[in-house]
Amino acid sequence: MAITTYPWLLALPKVELHIHLEGSLEPELMLSLARKNGIQLPFNTIGQLYEAYRFSCLQDFLNIYYQATQVLITQQDFYDLTWHYIKKCQQHNIIHIEPFFDPQAHTQRGIAFSTVIKGIATALTEANKHFGISSKLIMCFLRHLNESDALKTLKQAEPFLDLITAVGLDSSEKNHPPEKFTQVFSKAKSLGLLTVAHAGEEGSTTHIWSAINALSVSRIDHGIKAIEDPKLIRYLVDTQLPLTICPLSNVKLAIVPDMSRHCILDLLEKGVCVTVNSDDPAYFGGYLTDNFYALSQSLHLTQIQTHKLLVNSIHASFAENHRKQAMLAQLTHSLNANKHDLL
Repeated sequence: MAITTYPWLLALPKVELHIHLEGSLEPELMLSLARKNGIQLPFNTIGQLYEAYRFSCLQDFLNIYYQATQVLITQQDFYDLTWHYIKKCQQHNIIHIEPFFDPQAHTQRGIAFSTVIKGIATALTEANKHFGISSKLIMCFLRHLNESDALKTLKQAEPFLDLITAVGLDSSEKNHPPEKFTQVFSKAKSLGLLTVAHAGEEGSTTHIWSAINALSVSRIDHGIKAIEDPKLIRYLVDTQLPLTICPLSNVKLAIVPDMSRHCILDLLEKGVCVTVNSDDPAYFGGYLTDNFYALSQSLHLTQIQTHKLLVNSIHASFAENHRKQAMLAQLTHSLNANKHDLL
């Protein structure tokens, strides 16, 4: 999609809470890094890559995702990966981000933890300095690996805790319930880190409850299966525990059959603190503004709903209170400057 075709969305300042840095690895950069680092991929052209991006389920995507991470070798590579996403943030008027990164996808290939995080953190620091884009970094554990490996990764992260705000849980959800990681999440909390977890994407509502009860998460990533459980809906409304929903991702991975059948606005109208995010935008056909546009086209997203979703993202963020207030003021100013019916 050409984002310039919907300027009303571009004009609104946005916050992104569910974005995998490795999932923002665009084909051009992927192939360039592969050539630079002498990595042989099963794809030689951008056309072959896009042809491979026809996923029938989450695992189809993950298979390619982990192959692609092999091109990331040096600290400069991780900087470039992050900086390319920062440039997208500029284009989409994203003012605060809380990106995920998957250190285990790299350390198990022999890449030092320090190489990964220093490259990412340098880019995030420069994003704030040059563009005013604030950030909170989230380190994810790969749930298809053992908890002992996650504990090892947390130990590797300890010298860099000043750069990390929270830990998360991603990768294949099936057969890997949240309670598998209670020990490492407890340890992370004892170190002062916040916690989030992917749950209720391809897994059932049981995983959402487990993430809440076993991991004491501050947010649920995805969580769209919550629509199936009235008791869970009541809990989410009462507690305002946020869901970081990724509409284009849900359709691309066949979690939702069609955008017109997505439940995000149903959840919003019920009072759940839902937010819009892009997940792995290089693979799923769009960045943050594209997700809002898809909702406006398929679900007739209104200006009031758009505003509520943007406010939810600010409140759900891990930004300091003064930063939240500044972002809310920036959003209000933008809305006042465009009082005509944007939609």
